[in-house]
Amino acid sequence: MKLYGVTGWKNAGKTGLMERLVAEFTARGLAVSTLKHAHHSFDVDHPGRDSHRHRVAGARQVLLSSGTRWALMSELRGTPEPLLADLLARLDPVDLVLVEGWKRDTHPKVEAWRPEPGNPLIAPNDPTIRAVAAGGPVTLSDRPVFALDDTAAIADFIASEVGL
Repeated sequence: MKLYGVTGWKNAGKTGLMERLVAEFTARGLAVSTLKHAHHSFDVDHPGRDSHRHRVAGARQVLLSSGTRWALMSELRGTPEPLLADLLARLDPVDLVLVEGWKRDTHPKVEAWRPEPGNPLIAPNDPTIRAVAAGGPVTLSDRPVFALDDTAAIADFIASEVGL
């Protein structure tokens, strides 16, 4: 599986770019999966539902299945967060895995950046960032800069980088 990341600070446009890239690559006939890193606790379950009750009771894993999808929820229960490589190994084979977050990991990335939040670019100090998708003026001499909404050009760049 080919792997490419989208990283950046909060409110930089990462999720919107991920959404557009998934749509672009699937329209090109590629099978795409995504991994999203969260820095906070999250829940995909709802209190009172059977699966939530199973987790609260202490289940380490709960697999929920229907005729349209299945989901496997794993509780860490104090064990360390899995590494990106360990999570990737759990995915079914696809053409491309797009990863949102994991800014400190070593996989290649595009940085989503907007001037409004006031955060600096990560790219100048991070060689794993191969390009910047900018929502404002950016000058970098050592890597490409794309408009944040130029999804096709960013997808072409990623496809070229990973050999798709």
